[in-house]
Amino acid sequence: MPSLTWNAALENNLAQMDETHREFVECYNAVASAAPEDFLPAFDRLIAHTVAHFDLENGWMAAVDFPGCHRGEHDRVLAVMHDIRKRVERGDMFLGRRLIEELPAWFENHVNGMDAALAFHLSSIGFDVEQGALKPLADGEQRGAGCACASMNTPEEASTAAATGAA
Repeated sequence: MPSLTWNAALENNLAQMDETHREFVECYNAVASAAPEDFLPAFDRLIAHTVAHFDLENGWMAAVDFPGCHRGEHDRVLAVMHDIRKRVERGDMFLGRRLIEELPAWFENHVNGMDAALAFHLSSIGFDVEQGALKPLADGEQRGAGCACASMNTPEEASTAAATGAA
């Protein structure tokens, strides 16, 4: 059975996100190494962690109006996990083990794609994940536009350009 190893390539330099991802790796490895009789309880712990993990990220995204495709992926993964859980409970270990084989590739791609974009965006706009709010700006400081920006302009420059048709 495959395993996941926490490494620097999975870090997004957002402490709370990185810690949640470390916990995902731990929960995943517990399922991957579980004996057949322990698979379902370990899988339940992975699902519970994943629900809390996705709720945390979804809350951040909602607070900053981040694009919904990321949340959509969370919803799809949880739907698959819940469906497979029902099948495992009925004795279908094949699909349970198959999901566990596929999760590492998905996780690494998700962390390095969608989560990296979210972490960059939150950092660039000054969002404090601990407080769930934007950090106050110092005098004269401007907020970055984050990854959702279509240009290298500041938000004020982009608004002015859009209003004058100079974009």
